[in-house]
Order: sequence, then structure tokens, then C-alpha cells
Amino acid sequence: MTINLTEYGLKQTIQKTITATEQPRLGRVIEQHRELYQLITATGQRQAQVTGKLAHQATSATAFPAVGDWVLFSAGDDDTTLIDCILPRQSVLARGAVNQHDGQIIATNIDTIFICMSLNADFNVHRVERYLTIAWDSGAMPVLVLTKADVCTDRADKLRALADVTVGVPTVMCSAETGEGLEDLQPYLTAGQTVAFVGSSGVGKSTLINRLLGATVLATKTIRQDDDKGRHTTTSRQLLPLPSGACVIDTPGMRELQIFVGDLQQTFAEITALAADCKFNDCTHTSEPGCAVQAAVADGRVSLERLQSYQKLQREMSYQGLNSRQLEQAKIQRMFGGKQAMKRIKQRYHRD
Repeated sequence: MTINLTEYGLKQTIQKTITATEQPRLGRVIEQHRELYQLITATGQRQAQVTGKLAHQATSATAFPAVGDWVLFSAGDDDTTLIDCILPRQSVLARGAVNQHDGQIIATNIDTIFICMSLNADFNVHRVERYLTIAWDSGAMPVLVLTKADVCTDRADKLRALADVTVGVPTVMCSAETGEGLEDLQPYLTAGQTVAFVGSSGVGKSTLINRLLGATVLATKTIRQDDDKGRHTTTSRQLLPLPSGACVIDTPGMRELQIFVGDLQQTFAEITALAADCKFNDCTHTSEPGCAVQAAVADGRVSLERLQSYQKLQREMSYQGLNSRQLEQAKIQRMFGGKQAMKRIKQRYHRD
């Protein structure tokens, strides 16, 4: 059995990083289950694990293989397959990990990120801002996919609500039930391309992917009728080839998306542009004199809600990588101006 790895997204940029003798050892991670990885290789699928050397040298969780990675493997004892190294990543989509100072990779070596959000009661503009913040930093191109268009009766209102958020971002409105808008996804699904679907549970990622696959490959569940929120269906990331020649990575739904690394300049382009005219280079856009951003809020060019969302994500990103003590100190500094100021406030409170 011989498999053409170009059907799994192999590009010349990857091929140029390896020698002719390494070609037979090339594989792509198409699924991950804890410490085990499913690889697609020129001779078929293999279940693999990392070598002890790779595990020892890994300085963080992001240094381990992830779905989408191209790797070199070798045969170990007892016919096991060992991942020796990870080839340079062309793009990396990562999120913050709960109770960890390290990040968690969602997918790698992707060309396009389909950020899915349903046009029902779970519609949330701020969630789109979060996804765009990590997407712009990934090295891949974000596309906003508004699903369940068949149940939406106020499309124009929702598009207006997204107008400031989606500047420079292609937006596709579609329905997996009726097929509406699916043709608008096709330009991103040409041969050799890899796309990742991300979004909350219940937005219809798996249903949409099944339509693109032309078969029911991924399990789906209905949403809760009381609040339009979804149940987790996809429990692990996996890469699948599409009939068009593209590859798609399905990801588990993420109700809370923590920021690990991100690009606020792209997500909040209008605030970034205004900030260049602030009097002070380190302006926080709160109470400083000569703040161009606050002036724009005052005259209605920027909404206060939009600025507050920007500041919230900015604070969240500044906390990444801090230990619990540093995190507490940063929050005290932000809320009170330092420990001494906090003590004075507490003393005054107790006197009163």
C-alpha cells in the first residue's frame, strides 16, 4: 500500500527540510490520544510514541507532537514506531491551558482557520474576538464561518454587530442542513491545503465537516433546546482528507478559550491605529491626558464595550507565563496600584 502524502497536505517547504534518505521516515500526525500518536506515512497508518530523548529535551508541552505536525520516525523494539523529531512548523494555533503556565497546541501546519459560530442564541461577539486574537498570531488565515443560517431571522443585525470585529476577515454564512453557503468555503479547500475548524460545542463543526466529506464520518449531537448550547461530541483532534484534495482538522468544542499567545493589533486594528496618536507611548487608554483612544470613545468612533474587551484581553495576555505569586502581584498592581496601596485601602476600610 502506497500513499501519496501530498493528499495529506505535504508541501515543498516541508520536503526541502529533509534529505532523500529521510523521505521514507516522513509522517504526519493525524490523531493524538494522550502519549500515543496516529501517523499517516507513505506506507499507511502507524501508531507511534515519542522517543525518550525527544521527551527529555522537551521544555514545554508545546514541544511535543500535535495534530498537523510533520515528523520523522524510526522503528523501535517490538515493531513499535518512535517519533524522533518534529519538523519546523509553518503555523501554530495555540490556546492557554487550564491551571498551567504552558500553552496547549490546537493544530499545526494549517493554511486556514475556520472560526465557527452559530447564528442562534449562543451568538457571542466577544468570543469571536478571542478566537481572532489567537488566529492572527498563528501564521494561518482566519475565516469566520457563521453556521445554522437556516434558523437565523436577523442576519443583518448579527452582521452589523460583527462589523468592527471582522475587519479584514472573510465571513461566510452557511447551513449544513440546507447546503447554503458551502460553495463559499471551496476556495479554501483546494488540493494541498490544510484547514482547521474551531469553535464552541454545538456550533455544527462536525456536521459541516461531514457535509464536506460527503459521508457521516464524525459523530454529531443536537444542541440543548433551552439555551442553544452544545454538548461535546468531538473528544480529540483529528486530521481527515477531503474529496477536494484538502485536509481538515476537527477540534473539540471550547466553551472557555484562554489566550496563550495572540495578536491584538490585528483583532483590534482600529484601536491600534488610534493608539499611535496618543500623547504617551505607554498609554493604557484609561485616564492619561492626550489619549486618542479615549477621545474616540467620547465622540462615538469606538464603543466603550469594544475598548473594554481590548483591555481585558490585553491584561489576560500579560498574565501568561506568570507563576501564582507573580499573577497575584500583577492583579494587586492593577487593582490597587501595589501592595502598600492595597494595605492603606484595607486599613481605611476597617477604620470606617
